[in-house]
Amino acid sequence: MKTVVITGSARGLGFNMARFFREYNYNVVISDLKEENLIKAKEQLEQTKSEGKIVYKTCDVSKLNEIKELMQFTLENFETVDIWINNAGVNQPQKAIWELSENEINTIIDVDLKGAIYGSKVAMEEMSKNHKGAIYNIEGYGSNDAHMLGLNMYGTSKRAVTYLTESLAQEADERNTGVIVGKLSPGIMITDFTTHSLVNDSIELSDKTKKVYNILGDTPETVGKFLVDNMVKNTKNNVKINWLTNGKAFMRFLTAGFNKRDFFGK
Repeated sequence: MKTVVITGSARGLGFNMARFFREYNYNVVISDLKEENLIKAKEQLEQTKSEGKIVYKTCDVSKLNEIKELMQFTLENFETVDIWINNAGVNQPQKAIWELSENEINTIIDVDLKGAIYGSKVAMEEMSKNHKGAIYNIEGYGSNDAHMLGLNMYGTSKRAVTYLTESLAQEADERNTGVIVGKLSPGIMITDFTTHSLVNDSIELSDKTKKVYNILGDTPETVGKFLVDNMVKNTKNNVKINWLTNGKAFMRFLTAGFNKRDFFGK
């Protein structure tokens, strides 16, 4: 039976990917910062019928030793890791770059970028021993060089994650590790992440932004199923599993006049 580890999986996209992996009868390891959130998530995920087991462990992805502990915990429970997903992330306050505090900058870089670096490092070290496995990192706004006030540092991190993932995939081939590396591009999802920065600070989205999100946005359930379905069947290195393609976005705008959606309420 195969095993998947997902960081930042007590809610949102990570939680929903865990749910759909359970439908594929994977053993699932969920992790997040707070144990109480993980306990609740585990109880909810156990409602999905599966032959696989589910366990949880707290983990601060900005700390290399905690990611190593997460890997060791997984091996103690399931012996091997087949898929590792660096999903943990935080949003940022709607500020210009120079308005961000030192703590805000450090938190965004530590979680969104260093978390992916540390997770990729630990996963590759272990998977390459067995000459098999898959590592996936999450792209986001900025991965394609887009710019927006209020997403500057987040975009900086995500652009770096794209470079990191592509470099890791190339190195995995050059070193003949047997491990595949890929990018997950979930598009725009309407979750707490969209409306809150860092831990709990709320973000007031403009009417213009809400309009775009209502056209292009999706629920984490919809996106999570698509990503998991594609990860399970993927065998290619340096792949990009992309939910919101240019063609899909074009059709969303084209049909927006009669496909009314409102994720934010009146």
